[in-house]
Amino acid sequence: MDKKLDHVIQTSSLTKKFGEFKALDNLNLKVNKGEVYGLLGPNGAGKTTTIRILCGISKATSGDAFLLGKMISDESVAPQIGYMPQETALYDGLTVKQNLEFYGEIFGLKKDKINDRIEELLDFIDLKRWKNKIVGNLSGGMKHRVSLACTLIHEPQILFLDEPTVGVDPELRVSFWNYFNLLKESGITILITTHYMDEARHCDRIGFMKGGKIIAEGEPHQLLLKTGTKSLEDAFLEFSKSEVAL
Repeated sequence: MDKKLDHVIQTSSLTKKFGEFKALDNLNLKVNKGEVYGLLGPNGAGKTTTIRILCGISKATSGDAFLLGKMISDESVAPQIGYMPQETALYDGLTVKQNLEFYGEIFGLKKDKINDRIEELLDFIDLKRWKNKIVGNLSGGMKHRVSLACTLIHEPQILFLDEPTVGVDPELRVSFWNYFNLLKESGITILITTHYMDEARHCDRIGFMKGGKIIAEGEPHQLLLKTGTKSLEDAFLEFSKSEVAL
């Protein structure tokens, strides 16, 4: 990896305009290998736009973005990415297993490899009991589990999780963060977006986003100390007022 690009995820002056509106405004972001980095902020802050550009779904107006030391346009990058969107991209008429098989085929995995990965993921995400259930008949929380499993089928090195716990009950949310921590321990880098401030304490570092910019960045406890607040929600409000970054 290029010495100047020694971060798994890196952006430089990344800007995205929709007409006169700036969804991203010179965003500079650096995420280390095996790190859980959270982008936090209200709806419209630019979190989803950032992920869509990094996944190659949307194109930046200006600026650069690199994954694993390569431009995001490099064809070798896409197979290393796992993307879980806000809305589950599942086929409701298929079973859990069939959805996993479908995504495995999309990523060009051989049949034996797909079968092995399905068994591993059904166990890892506690889906064995629902393996042959039609996805359309599952609860919203279970669909999120299936979506995460499909995201992991090809063993990506980087995970982009866009509001993965929206609409998920508190108990299942805890389970999700257990999954994320285990993935982190295996060396996977995770960029997660959320507007649930209480979830941020699980991240190694967080970046508060507002108006397409990161207005503060650091470990959760650092941000609390910097603002003298007891909750990350209050810390965000303080940074929003002053826009004083660490």
